[in-house]
This record gives sequence, C-alpha cells and structure tokens, in this order.
Amino acid sequence: MTLRERVRAGRPVAGAMVFEFFTPGMPRLLSLAGAEFAIYDMEHGAAGLETLKTLAAASVGLPAVPMARVPRGERVWISRALDVGMRGIMVPMVESAEAAAEAVEALRYPPEGRRGAAFGFAHDGYAPGAPAGKMRAADAGNLLILQIESERGLEALDAIAATPGVDALWLGHFDLSAFLGVPGDFEAPVYRDAVDAIVAAAKRNGLGLGVMAADAAWAAAHRDLGFNMIAVGTDQGLFLNAAGALLREVSAE
Repeated sequence: MTLRERVRAGRPVAGAMVFEFFTPGMPRLLSLAGAEFAIYDMEHGAAGLETLKTLAAASVGLPAVPMARVPRGERVWISRALDVGMRGIMVPMVESAEAAAEAVEALRYPPEGRRGAAFGFAHDGYAPGAPAGKMRAADAGNLLILQIESERGLEALDAIAATPGVDALWLGHFDLSAFLGVPGDFEAPVYRDAVDAIVAAAKRNGLGLGVMAADAAWAAAHRDLGFNMIAVGTDQGLFLNAAGALLREVSAE
C-alpha cells in the first residue's frame, strides 16, 4: 500500500515535521530513525522551493516520503512544491469548503483537479514516458492534508471533510486552542470538544487523522483518540532536549 492508502485506511504511520534543519542528510537520518514521512515546513520554517527540491532529490529511494507544509493553500505554492518533487502537501488554516476545493484542484490533475502539466521534471524523475500514466500515478500517490486550527475551520468542518480529494485532517493544536480562547490549555472542555468533532468528521468521511507530538505520552494519548498519522517534532525542540540532557550530564560536578 502507498502512504496515502495507509493514511486513508486508518493504518498507523509515523514521521516527523522539520522546521529548522533542512540539510540534505535529513531524509536519510529520518529514514534510519524509522520515519515513514517527513513534512518540511514553509509556513513557520524557512524552507524555500530550491531547498524542497534538494530534499526531494535526497529522499529518492528512502522510506521517509517527502512532503511540504505550504504557506497558503494556493496553486502557486501547491503545484510548485509538487513539481520540485514533494509527494504530499499540508495546507494550514483551512476554514471553508471552498479553500479545501482550491487545494484539491491545485494538487490533482484533470479531471479531478487543475494541476498544470509539465513532464520530464523533478517530480517524475526527469524520465520519459506517457503523460497519462504519470498523471494517474501522481494523483494516486500524492497526499493532501488539511489543517483544522481555528474556530472558522470548526464551523466549516463537515463541508471541509466531505470535499472529494482530501486525504487527511490535521489537528493544529496550538492555533486551535488560541482561536478558542484557551491558548495552550489542551484540557479545556471547549478544546477537547473541538478535537472530538475533528475526529468524528474524519471518521465519517474515511479520512486519516494527523497531529504533531512533542513526546511519547502526547502521541499515545492521540492514538487512543483515533489519530493514525503521528509526526514527532519540532526538530529544534528534539535537538535542544537531547543536547541539553547530554550537556547537563557531562557538565555535572
């Protein structure tokens, strides 16, 4: 099964979100660590299209499927990230069915979408071949993740989740808590109700459920809620914690 098929089927998949360390070695390091996907961030991180192209090339033949979180769900970001070799797209702050449909159009080729056609480029390995087959393969494999992270997204939740071509909903926990008036309080009833609603909407529509986990306890708690696509992160936070623990050990008197 492809990663997309496993996500939609509710199978557990583990990966990472990368915000800081966009080095060519990162895809291999994450693959060696056991990651099945890597989401490289363009929203809060500083990754650009040339960086994504390098990371995509470095990911060829590795288990960690390269994906990008784009700044906005527009064709200028989505199609270009795919053309440089990303195999999936995360769209932040989705707040309407129209925004969901716009993302689908940018990611899928006709007839389902309106992605522009250019072949013999990075996304198809520069290889010759029939365009129709390449289009079908891309549409079958490329994953579309929409983030629900605001009160407006919750209001349009059912319509967003029912949009054909969407593969997964992703809980934007910090933003969601802030827009609900309880920033960082992940035990607040209004926040917990919102998470339950996201889980239910995904299940009704046969979609995967994703979240970024800062630690094992957070990951386990969300698996119990029904989340099957778990990313570890942030990369700078993981590095800081690991380096800090070791530095405290070696500097102890």
